[in-house]
Parts: sequence; C-alpha cells; structure tokens
Amino acid sequence: MEQLETILNEISSQVWGVFMLAMLLGIGVYLTFGLKFFTFRKVTSAIIMLWQGRKSDQEGDITPFQALMTALSATIGTGNIAGVATAIALGGPGAVFWMWLTALFGMATKYAEALLAVEYRETDDQGLHVGGPMYYIKNGLKGKWNWLAVAFAFFGAFAAFGIGNMVQANSVADAVQTLFQVPPLYTAIILTLLSAVVILGGINRIAEVAAGLVPIMAISYIICALVVIFMHYQEIPHALGLILKGAFSGTAAVGGFTGAAVWAAIRFGVARGIFSNEAGLGSAPIAHAAAKTNDPVQQGMIAMLGTFIDTILVCTMTALVIILSGAWSSGVNGAALSTLAFETSLPGIGSYVVVLGLVVFAFTTILGWSYYGERCAEYLFGTKVIWPYRFLWLCAIPVGAMSKLTIVWLVADILNGLMAIPNLIALVLLSPVIFRMTSHYLRTHAENQGNVA
Repeated sequence: MEQLETILNEISSQVWGVFMLAMLLGIGVYLTFGLKFFTFRKVTSAIIMLWQGRKSDQEGDITPFQALMTALSATIGTGNIAGVATAIALGGPGAVFWMWLTALFGMATKYAEALLAVEYRETDDQGLHVGGPMYYIKNGLKGKWNWLAVAFAFFGAFAAFGIGNMVQANSVADAVQTLFQVPPLYTAIILTLLSAVVILGGINRIAEVAAGLVPIMAISYIICALVVIFMHYQEIPHALGLILKGAFSGTAAVGGFTGAAVWAAIRFGVARGIFSNEAGLGSAPIAHAAAKTNDPVQQGMIAMLGTFIDTILVCTMTALVIILSGAWSSGVNGAALSTLAFETSLPGIGSYVVVLGLVVFAFTTILGWSYYGERCAEYLFGTKVIWPYRFLWLCAIPVGAMSKLTIVWLVADILNGLMAIPNLIALVLLSPVIFRMTSHYLRTHAENQGNVA
C-alpha cells in the first residue's frame, strides 16, 4: 500500500506540475488578451445581468442565477478554508497575490467555458439541456477530436467521486467530530440523507437549494471575516505589504513558519487558486449549459463572476483573517490554521464559524459535483445511467466520511488534473469562436444603444 501511495504521489506531482499550472494560467492570460480585457471591463455589467437573471423564460432548465449558484456550490468548498491556509502555510503571504492573479485571468477562462457550453449544448432524451467540455469538443471540434470528449467525460465521472464526494464527506465528518465529538457514523447518515433529498430531485432541486444556501452561507462567512478584519484594521496596510513583498521576494522564517522562496509563493498560490475556483478544469460549464438563456455571451459573463466571488472575495477574506490574526506564522497548516486564526480573534466563536462554513461548503460541493459527474456519465452511457449513478453517489458519501482517504484523494487529484487537459486543448482550438462571438456581441450591443439614442 505504501508503494502504491508513493507511485500515486509521483503521478500527481507530475500531473499538477509546472507544465499544468503554466497551461492553466497561460491560457487564462491568452484568453484575457484575446478578449481585449473584456472580462475586466464587464464585471459591473455582469453583476447587473446576474441580478436580472434571477428569472428567465428562455430556453433551458434553470435560471442563469441558479446556474451560477450551482457552479459556486461546487467550487466554494474546502479550498476556500483549508486550501487558502495551505497556500499561506507553504508559500507565505505572497501566495495570496498569485491566487488573485490566477483568479483575474481565470475569469476569462470561466467566461470562455460557459460561452461554449451554451453555444454547443444539446437536449437529451429526457428533455434536459446538457453541455460542457465533452459537448463543445464533440460539436465544436468534431471528427478526430471526439476521443478528447470521451476522455474528459471519463475523467470527470470518476474524479467526481473523490474530489466532489468522499473527500468532502471526510472533511465534514472530521470537522464535526473534532468540535462536537460526534462519531463519523452519525455524520455520515445525516449527510447521506440530506444529500439524497436534494440529489434525487435532479438539477432543478439542486439549483433551488444552491440558490438559497450558497448566497446565505457565503455572505455570512464574509461578514464574520470582515468583523475580524475590522478588529485589526490598523494592521491592514502591513498585511497587504506582506502579501506584495512575499509575492516577489519570498518570506523569511518567523515563528513557526520556516520561510518560503518566491517560487513557493507562485507554485502554491496558483495551485490553490485553481483548486478553489476550478477555472480551466471544465466543471462549471456543465452547470451553465443548463441555464435558461439564448445568449452564450451573457451566460459567460455571469459565469466569470463565479471566479471573482470564489477567489477574490471568499478566499481573500480567509487569507486576510489568517495574516491579520498573526496565525500564519504559527507553523499550523490546513483547516487547523484557519480555525486558529478565527479563534484567536473571536474566542469561543471563531472555531464554530470555520466548522460551520466547512460543513455547509462541503455539503454544497457534494450537491454540485453530483450533477457534474452525472452529466459526464450520461455522455458516456446515455440517460439510463442517471439513477444508478445517483445511487452509487449516495453510497460513496458514508464510505468517504468513515474512511482514511489517502489513496482516494491521490487518485481523484490525478483524475481532476487530467480533466483539464482535454478542456484546455478545446479552449485554445475554439478560441477564434470565443473571440468572434464576443466581438459580435459588443458590436450588436453598441448598435442597439446607438439606435435607442
């Protein structure tokens, strides 16, 4: 078993090595420049569209707002709490800068993914709108590239059980046991039952729960973080200085922190940023393909807000709490570091904020990824696989909650990385379509405004 773990660790390090991180960040940069910074310029317009998109009578299954909340339900998870802490613990405060940079360019990647997902989506034999990388590879690239679509769907269907199911269930069980001394078995039963109530209702019920739960929890978490930040408001300039200095000159050893070079800040900042917002992995466009919309560009604009909300807002809140509290130099890592940071500033309350956030975020991740995995499985085997897949999904939750997941985590990590490769290839090959559709949208929009004037 140890030998297998060693082999998987090596494969994982290769899959998530410099080349993969460079591809993910580099394609984001390429798309941002190719779109002439469209994603930077249109954030305000996208927010307005998101608000207007709470209701829609256009073709699709769920509203544009629900599509974004479903995508966020899968991305806002352990990465926002444990992932940020790991980046800072291993790369120093400078890692936060590289998380920001990854998110800013990742907005273009997420925009492109959702645009293509809506443009090339299909309707299955149950009347549901299905899409994502496998469909825009199949319908956009066609012919000799179809094997890439199959590869993405295969990796996605199986990676979902790890990254979106068992790992999340394990995080919930561990957090609840640590703080409330509740045995994992009880947590597993409750988590499975709650998941069943939602998942068995399909995308409409998942979207309804996500639209209600995600905004409430995200806003609540941000408010709690802001309380801590304002408690240390005088230290904010110093914290920002640590982030900027560490991003370009590394961070010296202090307290329990062993120090980190610039490369460590870049590596862990980019890696954790991508792990958190999933820009480039191809997961989120599966949710956006179900949106009630006839305009791929507008759904892409709404989709890009997911990366902004996930990393620029939620992850930044966690990072500032960790740095301002002084906990970053304690030598502690992962969720324990986030817990220490909140508890230091909010004694008796802080640990509950982290655990509650971790539990709810992990639960919504299980819901969101169940849909991603199901759609990937449907692409491979047809609609007949939907109910068996949902059953297996629910069975995997208690297994994850009550097991040690080293091997499962490593396999899922590898498959999750492999998902990105077909998607990134498709984004590059279909980039002329992305640029052309965006230019046409801007031109039409400008003409319409001129006619109104």
